[in-house]
Amino acid sequence: MTGRFPSSVLFCCDHNAVRSPMAEGMMKKFYGHAAYVQSAGVHNDMEIDGFSVAVCQELGIELSRHRSRSFEEMRDWGDDLSGFDLVVALSPASQRQALEFTRFFHLDVEYWPILDPTGIGESREAKLAAYRQARDQIKARMLDRFGPPTEG
Repeated sequence: MTGRFPSSVLFCCDHNAVRSPMAEGMMKKFYGHAAYVQSAGVHNDMEIDGFSVAVCQELGIELSRHRSRSFEEMRDWGDDLSGFDLVVALSPASQRQALEFTRFFHLDVEYWPILDPTGIGESREAKLAAYRQARDQIKARMLDRFGPPTEG
């Protein structure tokens, strides 16, 4: 396990519809209330992706009620970005956005290069396989970074 366990984590990706909701859901499932966890995207122009919902359901993680939001909406809704101990960027665009925030706030930013499964695969099974690969990459990084799950 690398680094201390943060009290608050923000996961981010491009649209807050695939990778960052998966990471948020896994973090809450694996570590319960040990940390305040949220997710956001550079843009908010998509709903939660159905394949993300499906592959997370396989782990007992419910994402169907997730509502995508952008960094800008977080600020508009009163979430203080400076209050997060750790921002985990799951895409290059979200890493650039997160690093931009470090100009104004003291934030620890980590970049986890996670596969973007959208657009991969022709059949439903091929698409699910790509989403499972992204989910499993997030899970592996999370367990390596934060240690074994403390909750179900």
